[in-house]
Amino acid sequence: MEIAKNILIGIYFIICAVLVVLILKQSKEDSGASGTVMGAGANNFYEKNKGRTSEGKMKRATIALMVTFFVLTVVLDILYVM
Repeated sequence: MEIAKNILIGIYFIICAVLVVLILKQSKEDSGASGTVMGAGANNFYEKNKGRTSEGKMKRATIALMVTFFVLTVVLDILYVM
C-alpha cells in the first residue's frame, strides 16, 4: 500500500506542475468593451471552430487535468485516512 501511495504522490506532483504550466500559457479570453464595439460575436468562423485550435485543445487539457487532480486528491485523502 505504501508503494501505491508514493506512486500516486509522484503522479500528483507531475499533474500539479503541468497544470501550472498550462494555466500560465493560456491567454485571456475577455475582449472587453473593444470586442463589443468591433463586433467580436459568437457568429464568426473562429468562434465556431475554437475547440479545434491549439488554444481550444489547451483549454480541454487543462479541464481534464483539473478533474484528474481533484479525483487524485480525494483518492489520496482516502488512502491516508486508512
